[in-house]
Amino acid sequence: MNLKYSKQREAIKRFLMSRKDHPTADQIYNAVREEQPNISLGTVYRNLALLEDVGEIQRLHVNGNTDRFDADVSNHYHFVCNTCGCVQDIPMEMQVSLSAKAQEHFDGVIDYYDTCFHGKCSNCKELQH
Repeated sequence: MNLKYSKQREAIKRFLMSRKDHPTADQIYNAVREEQPNISLGTVYRNLALLEDVGEIQRLHVNGNTDRFDADVSNHYHFVCNTCGCVQDIPMEMQVSLSAKAQEHFDGVIDYYDTCFHGKCSNCKELQH
């Protein structure tokens, strides 16, 4: 899909590409508003949905909490801290055989899968000691 240029959408993409912490829509809105003071939260949500639809970003549904957004659309794993709620990438090779193994036990068609690991991040782990 060829999108018409939007300086607001470009600001959102630029912000997301500069981050590795998987910000929420509110965090994106607050940051982009510094550059685009007239942007509305609705515009941010609409552009995030559009960017997701065209495959330029991914939306992470984390534990029923507020969605997070990631400019890295490659297949990769995430870690979610059960204590502070941070979301981090886990830089390890995807286990392609997992999808094939699941397909052996499922009569439908598996297009993709996502996996989140849960536990305590290094900061929260250190706070306990």
